[in-house]
Amino acid sequence: MPEAFEGVAISLTWAAEGVALTRMTRAQAMNTLTLELIGELGRVLDICTREKARALVITGSGRAFCCGAHLDYFTDANSPVGKTNFDLRDNYLARIAVLYDRFETMAFPIIAAVNGFALGGGCEMMISADFRLMARTAKIGVPEVKLGAIPGAGGVQKLGRHIGRGRAIEWVLTGNHYTAEEADRAGLLYAVTEPDDLLPAALALAEKLKAMSPLAIAQGKASVYACEDVDLATARRYGLESLAMLINSPDWAEGMAAFHEKRAPRFA
Repeated sequence: MPEAFEGVAISLTWAAEGVALTRMTRAQAMNTLTLELIGELGRVLDICTREKARALVITGSGRAFCCGAHLDYFTDANSPVGKTNFDLRDNYLARIAVLYDRFETMAFPIIAAVNGFALGGGCEMMISADFRLMARTAKIGVPEVKLGAIPGAGGVQKLGRHIGRGRAIEWVLTGNHYTAEEADRAGLLYAVTEPDDLLPAALALAEKLKAMSPLAIAQGKASVYACEDVDLATARRYGLESLAMLINSPDWAEGMAAFHEKRAPRFA
């Protein structure tokens, strides 16, 4: 049996073979980004890597997916992350940003199933995932400007890539909340569902992805993210090298055999 996990702020179970499901469990605290949650989510990524997960679904509990930073860290005289702006940056904010950047490096797809409020760092978590589904009743946004701040865990960098510069400026500078329909129109979502259908839809997507070549999934995901930051010629070379690495691999052989035999591939 693959390794499960029950932490202070997160649980990890396996919804099916190869399909990991992690839930943020501090509903009463709106699943804010405590040090425990940050550490435990990192542990989930480690476990999924060791267990060779084929997909990971992340969701919340209660009214929230994740409502961002744990603001007590910024006001408590005995804050565990320190007192100075550099303490907060290095001991807290940077840890969140590095964690979210890890999402891109995972060999398996990560699916955010947004059940409720995803605000600030919670919104940044969802946009760091590879796929995003939202319940029709959920709302998202980056309201940091209302607190005299800006998104610090990828929001100002990644939002523009997903929804374009104009909309990213609007989201960051107004701090508005947005509905699932608005997020979908902005091009951010894979699907909008009814609340009761959210997790089944996310798990169905995970099963669909599980049926694909895991080697091709890993190379395709890495190629998309790597090619965002380079010129076209470099991106083209990267894509060709990634494809060349797949040729004659076990997944390539199985995919080609399945095509010629007119059957569904059976990737290991």
